[in-house]
Amino acid sequence: MTTIADFTVTTNRGEELDLAEKKGKVLLVVNTASKCGFTPQYDGLEELYQQYKNQGFEVLGFPCNQFGAQEPGSADEIAEFCKVNFGVTFPLMEKVEVNGPDASPVFDWMKGEAEGLMGSTGIKWNFTKFLIDREGNVVKRFAPQDSPSSIARHVEKLL
Repeated sequence: MTTIADFTVTTNRGEELDLAEKKGKVLLVVNTASKCGFTPQYDGLEELYQQYKNQGFEVLGFPCNQFGAQEPGSADEIAEFCKVNFGVTFPLMEKVEVNGPDASPVFDWMKGEAEGLMGSTGIKWNFTKFLIDREGNVVKRFAPQDSPSSIARHVEKLL
């Protein structure tokens, strides 16, 4: 059986990150964008991270430019924007695609594990969120309009 621990991703600093290192943590994996109507969710994601990080919770942000070209910046520009405007301290990965032939393998896997609205597998917009349990399994997919604060109770159940 595949889990998130079977994937390696690249951080926004260009370093390989073996997600097996995250085994034992509850994760919220999010495709993000800096110029989106949902961008203020960075505040809520950071609050969630700060609230639960000492209990084994982590947010992983994956910038994505596939929806309305709302994440045009470089890795450094994205990191700076997130830090200055939202105080983001949770890990950011390199910019990825989440749909189509060049989609990140970890997103392809998560989409197959937790379908979206009406059974769709494609990601419809920025700030789609996947909650991963301590064993590395996808527990639930959340829509872009689901606020980070509304996800807190789901995180608490897994901690």
